[in-house]
Amino acid sequence: MFFNQVGKMALGSRLRMLSERMTEDAQLIYQLYQVDLRPKWFPVFYVLSAGQENTITAIATAIGHSHPSVSKIVREMVAGDIVVERKDESDGRKNRLELTPKGRGIAARIQDQYLDVNRAVEEALAQTHHNLWKALEEFEFLLSERSLLRRVQQQKKERESKKVKIVPYEPRYREAFYSLNEEWINTYFKMEKEDLETLGNPKEYILDNGGHILVALYENEPVGVCALIKMKNTGYDFELAKMAVTSRAKGKGIGSLLGRAIVEKARSLGAKKIYLESNTQLTPAINLYQKLGFKKVVGPPSPYERCNIQMELELDNPTR
Repeated sequence: MFFNQVGKMALGSRLRMLSERMTEDAQLIYQLYQVDLRPKWFPVFYVLSAGQENTITAIATAIGHSHPSVSKIVREMVAGDIVVERKDESDGRKNRLELTPKGRGIAARIQDQYLDVNRAVEEALAQTHHNLWKALEEFEFLLSERSLLRRVQQQKKERESKKVKIVPYEPRYREAFYSLNEEWINTYFKMEKEDLETLGNPKEYILDNGGHILVALYENEPVGVCALIKMKNTGYDFELAKMAVTSRAKGKGIGSLLGRAIVEKARSLGAKKIYLESNTQLTPAINLYQKLGFKKVVGPPSPYERCNIQMELELDNPTR
């Protein structure tokens, strides 16, 4: 069988095929009971048959469909003389829906169909090893918490992150250290004097002063960098700075891997407090820092115009 060969990645196709089979049967069942409805009309029809009248917005909310989808179904049902739209007497901006005499007649006749269909479904479920109805409820709940897209994105990130290596800085990465930082700075801000000095001379300004630089390699290509700059007379051991990941490598979890690696590097050096400067415009970066355990503080004066937030991490506290 095709689906056994393809596996669970064809879940959507399999559910769609099952839905199409059920829809075909549903149309034949309506004909069996001489009920002039289409399967896709049923949720709207059921809501209206359970009360007097309603609005498109209320129905969409009740059945979990979009407003445009319900609007389209309502137009079809109006054309089929099942539903009528009337102006709301208390609010002329709203249209309220109700069943026509034909629709109310269907609602009366369909009760036997409800009874027989419900029993047929229960019989089919009783013949299965796994209750499909309960499984669907559970699966829908899980997808409402985290969609299939989000789950696939996470799996992709985890798979690709295994190809990432975090290595110490070497002179051959000097150009990458400069260009990766230049890329993100020029995307959002502008290169400043401090950038030019530090990025142009990482050995002199960072390494020779007791700092460290880590490089993220993806398939042996430098795609991310991050530095620990030694701080003196500030109450901080290091500044986490010059973190950059190329836009070409987004979605691989490289920023998180770099962040955790640089924090662990500081911890291994006996650091107690790390400081950083950033800008609130960089939402993903701020979120990453918060996940690492950084908290907003008022720090020393910054040499950068773009700095509008300062954060610190106390390494006595475990990272999240």
